[in-house]
Amino acid sequence: MSKLFVAGEVFHGPGSLEELKNIKGKKAFVVTGGSSMKKSGTLDKALAFLNEAGIETFVFDGVEEDPSSATSFKGAEAMREFQPDWIVGIGGCSAIDAAKTMWIFYEHPNTEFDSLIKPFSVPVLRNKARFIAIPSTSGTGTETTGLAVITDREKGVKYPIVSYELTPDIAIIDGEICASMPAHVTSNTGLDALTHCVEAYVSNIDDNFADVLAKGGLQIVFDNLEEAVKNPSNITARQNMHDASFMGGLAFNNAWLGIVHSLSHQVGALYGIPHGCANAIFLPNVIRYNAVATAKFPSLAKVIGLETAEELAQAIEGLRKKVNNISSIKEFGISKEDWIKNLDYIANNALIDPCTGFNPRVTNVEDLKDIYNACYEGIVYTNDAVVVN
Repeated sequence: MSKLFVAGEVFHGPGSLEELKNIKGKKAFVVTGGSSMKKSGTLDKALAFLNEAGIETFVFDGVEEDPSSATSFKGAEAMREFQPDWIVGIGGCSAIDAAKTMWIFYEHPNTEFDSLIKPFSVPVLRNKARFIAIPSTSGTGTETTGLAVITDREKGVKYPIVSYELTPDIAIIDGEICASMPAHVTSNTGLDALTHCVEAYVSNIDDNFADVLAKGGLQIVFDNLEEAVKNPSNITARQNMHDASFMGGLAFNNAWLGIVHSLSHQVGALYGIPHGCANAIFLPNVIRYNAVATAKFPSLAKVIGLETAEELAQAIEGLRKKVNNISSIKEFGISKEDWIKNLDYIANNALIDPCTGFNPRVTNVEDLKDIYNACYEGIVYTNDAVVVN
């Protein structure tokens, strides 16, 4: 028997933010990032709708990109003072992921952060509050996943906190919120959504629901991402990408991910490479690596009119170029000396990343180093070892 894990209620379509005025409760603790939600007016609209519902609000803002455990502890302390019965994450994935971990420490203040690193170790939630996710970017799917990615600044490691307890109670998928998203963010997050669809489809967990969602999400990304990047005011394209992001998130919430994410988590934490950008660099070569272990890539390729795993990899490289994303790690400005110095460290961390266990091909440190090196140089991965000299 399988169970489908999805946000408890999902409202989607332009203008769906207004659904906040129908929420029943007393206090909402609203978590957001820097200034984009304020500048666009989205935060004020959300607060007005909550106030219309008779809900008192408190705003915790300034969540940084790649949020840290320290931010989670700080937010949880503010939550304990305010005592909300709703937690609202609004903005990019960083704000929503931070809100999820604040929620853990709000309800379980004695929990140690290190105890959460092991998958499915989050204690039972909803004793004090429920969770609303309102994404402003179309990529992570965090609004329907039991996942929050938190960075340990001292170690230079990103930790995926994995538990179905973190799946939001309400998700609001409103494409109008994305209209002010910059082109490079649209590109990065859209390629992240694409990666979710591919990795969920070929993971070592077979799930018919996840497969259909992954295929559908992949087609929507190929049909809409370039338009959303080049014509940001096209709300139809924006909503389609927002829906694709949700579909990819729902797919991987039930089938999980693979080593593209394991590899990306490390370079994001250590070098600051945007997550979707890193995913798009690794994804084609990971397809080539995994193609010997799964027969599912050709059926995924057929969704966009192609036949083979290699054609799919090349199509992703083509889309990556069309939306102005880089094709190698070194293009991000990382020196060869710095790369070689840290290669063993990031490869070992990638091997123990929770996503690695769901990859269709069992891997090892040397294989991960080979993929890393090929992607550093921006060359096609083969089964022959790649060495950066």
